[in-house]
Amino acid sequence: MSGVILAGGNHPRMNGRNRALLEVDGEAMILRQIREMQTCCSEITIVTNDPQPFLRVVDRDIRIITDYFIGQGLLSGMHAGLALAKHRHVWLLGCHMPFPSASAALLLLSRLQEGMDAVLPWVKGKAIPLHGVYDRSSTEPIEKLLKGGYSSKSALLSEMNWHKGSEWILNEYGIDSGFIQSIQTMEDYERMIRSTMNAH
Repeated sequence: MSGVILAGGNHPRMNGRNRALLEVDGEAMILRQIREMQTCCSEITIVTNDPQPFLRVVDRDIRIITDYFIGQGLLSGMHAGLALAKHRHVWLLGCHMPFPSASAALLLLSRLQEGMDAVLPWVKGKAIPLHGVYDRSSTEPIEKLLKGGYSSKSALLSEMNWHKGSEWILNEYGIDSGFIQSIQTMEDYERMIRSTMNAH
């Protein structure tokens, strides 16, 4: 598999902080993600509109690219990462997810059949596109949306042929759905830090 981490610009609700570089257990979130991805992906790419901060942090064997469709958010990052992936199957991850699961990605991959664009975690009644496993051919429907001026998650889900990696299947394999946790605000980050400290 190829691994792609979407690390767009600064999130407006993060007080100017780069979510990918926030520390969890003394390590930048992006480095935790890379380490987890390396257990099942033979290449890893970071997609960002600001490569500079990552050049100082990640190893040189990690590829850093920018969007082809500039300024169109989530879908433009997905398009760039999928289009340049070496392998047919791609695990796509958002940089704001502190607890990625290679076990979940491999289970999703095992359910990706011929003709499907993606298998996405389906947790608490909704799809999680940013911990999904995609066939590289899904660049075609994504490009079609971008050229048509659509860039929302709902447009993506309606255009692609995707299947659910249901919560009960994950549970059956002993995979906790906590991997979908995401950091959207500084309050989310502070709450997560408190809970990890309590867990220790």
